[in-house]
Amino acid sequence: MDSTKVQAVTDWPVPDTRVALQRFLGFANFYRRFIRNFSQVVAPLTALTSVKSCFRWSESAQRAFDLLKTLFTTAPILMTPDVSRQFIVEVDASEVGVGAILSQRSSSDEKVHPCAYFSHRLSPAERNYDVGNRELLAIRLALGEWRQWLEGAAVPFIVWTDHRNLEYIRSAKRLNARQARWALFFARFNFSISYRPGSKNVKPDALSRLFDSSEVPSTQEVIIPQGRVVGAAIWGIERLVKRALSHSTSPRNVPKNRLFVPVSARLAVLQWGHTSKLTAHPGVRGTLASIRQRFWWPTHERDTRRFIASCAVCAQTKSSNSPPAGLLRPLPIPSRPWSHIALDFITGLPPSAGNTVILTVVDRFSKAAHFIPLAKLPSAKETAQIMVSHVFKLHGLPSDVVSDRGPQFTSQFWREFCRLIGASVSLSSGFHPQTNGQAERANQIVGRILRSLAFRNPASWTEQLPWAEYAHNSLPTSATGLSPFHCCLGYQPPLFSSQDTESNVPSVQAFMQRCKRTWRRVRSALCHTKVRTQRAANKRRVKSPRYICGQRVWLSTLNLPLQSVSRKLAPRFIGPFQIVKIINPVTVRLKLPPNLRRIHPVFHVSCIKPVVRASLRPTLSSVRVEGAPVYRVRKLLDMRRRGRGHQFLVDWEGYGPEERSWVPSRDVLDRSLIEDFLRARQAPPLGAPGGAR
Repeated sequence: MDSTKVQAVTDWPVPDTRVALQRFLGFANFYRRFIRNFSQVVAPLTALTSVKSCFRWSESAQRAFDLLKTLFTTAPILMTPDVSRQFIVEVDASEVGVGAILSQRSSSDEKVHPCAYFSHRLSPAERNYDVGNRELLAIRLALGEWRQWLEGAAVPFIVWTDHRNLEYIRSAKRLNARQARWALFFARFNFSISYRPGSKNVKPDALSRLFDSSEVPSTQEVIIPQGRVVGAAIWGIERLVKRALSHSTSPRNVPKNRLFVPVSARLAVLQWGHTSKLTAHPGVRGTLASIRQRFWWPTHERDTRRFIASCAVCAQTKSSNSPPAGLLRPLPIPSRPWSHIALDFITGLPPSAGNTVILTVVDRFSKAAHFIPLAKLPSAKETAQIMVSHVFKLHGLPSDVVSDRGPQFTSQFWREFCRLIGASVSLSSGFHPQTNGQAERANQIVGRILRSLAFRNPASWTEQLPWAEYAHNSLPTSATGLSPFHCCLGYQPPLFSSQDTESNVPSVQAFMQRCKRTWRRVRSALCHTKVRTQRAANKRRVKSPRYICGQRVWLSTLNLPLQSVSRKLAPRFIGPFQIVKIINPVTVRLKLPPNLRRIHPVFHVSCIKPVVRASLRPTLSSVRVEGAPVYRVRKLLDMRRRGRGHQFLVDWEGYGPEERSWVPSRDVLDRSLIEDFLRARQAPPLGAPGGAR
């Protein structure tokens, strides 16, 4: 070693800055492979390079600095690598680090001598690896450390490890992403992996355990950096209230440690207590709790309830806990069988004799039903043909047909067909299948019967369908107390031969009289059932608000096919949308935007809720000029061209951001506001050539 260079290292001055220390460590890094336990020795110095802590020279840093200079100037007792001879790489991994030794057999004594040592402390992510991946990581790091000798070696080298499974890593068929990347790196080397028991692999094992678990740097960081002091903060809302209070007087009954909020600042306080990130739109109790910590005014509870009721964010994102709106509105009761019918389809059935669909046709008077098997969902024309062939030829033409909004029943063909036979079309409202409850209930009954008869052989449901229809029509219903067969014909079909004489009808006149008596009895029973059902259903519902045309409402997204990244984080309501028609007290038509044109615009009132406008307004927010209200402007925020004129985005004094609106320039009475806005934007006046655009 050159004595002058040794002297230069010995006289290296103590680093007094982070830059000087990094220069010394850069020099030290060149010799790290010749120094045993290099990472452990240099640890006090590398800790000072972090920008998260102050540069402060310590005794441990001085000891490490002096030791490194000694190690630099002391010849290591290592064998000089010979690229013409075979290398041996011994590796091992522990829970806190990995170790490796590069060795060769000496030509003088044919014994294995070390050429270099390597140790590496595992990072927090690397400590999460399983045992196999940690052992593989040791090989990856060792080959990367000594690649200048191992890559392109004249003789294939050997890797000794105490993990037997790694012997097959190079021939494995399935590798994870990390192992695949390492396998590409291993392809640059010519080596074989050999298993060595842990009892003989003590030297690399010792290198891997140099780092005690207590020395592993903690990943925890203090929340507040050193030199920072936690102190009380003054919120801007508090300054705003105090500023408003300086222009008004505070009453005497203000609770202790609270600020009285004047009228002009109450809306701002409510916005702070409800919409800030500290509270994140809580309910009434949560908002009151945050406001009462510091503020008070006589009507704060009532104002808080009104403000939350008008909050657009809460209206869209919070689910409603109240019962569904809209009292039960039953369909009118028919006066004879098969004058009012209901239709629906049952789909998703297994193939049976070429059929996968059932058309359910229900008489709303007698509750009689026909279950017609079909090969597929029919078109509107095919549905009309099926009805003529299976229903109308037996019971005559109906006067009303109730159905859902399937494509068969909303088509122009079906409407024209019903008009020609003299029947009105009654379609259920959007996402409210209760309108067609008769058919829905019949679907449940036939599904239950078919499950009972065909559960062992589901493909035989077509054979069991006639028996399901007979069972449904011959058993009494809860609404009338009579079977559908009895309601239609005036007598119950006999099951036993001894009852045949009882069912004989002597004449057509007597038959008709019996039918009419039965129909009167059935209609009376249906009226009583309607009242009873209506009373029971309304216990779980609330009366709908009275809606008017032009009113704006929120629309529930429960059944809407919205495109959202997360259904859980999607809004519960969208809108608001305008009501364009009141169809009946529980059904409305909405004006939907073009992106919702696939959704039918008729909805039950349980799917909507009214938009509530905040009634909390400062008394000085508007004045009357010539009998008309004129509102005060806090600030003009933006400007846009509309037609031949301009509009300004106005932030109204005493109103929240949700009330900002675009106003034509002619409606801004104080022209100085426009002049100040244009001056701030360095724009010419509106009337000047090349004026604001």
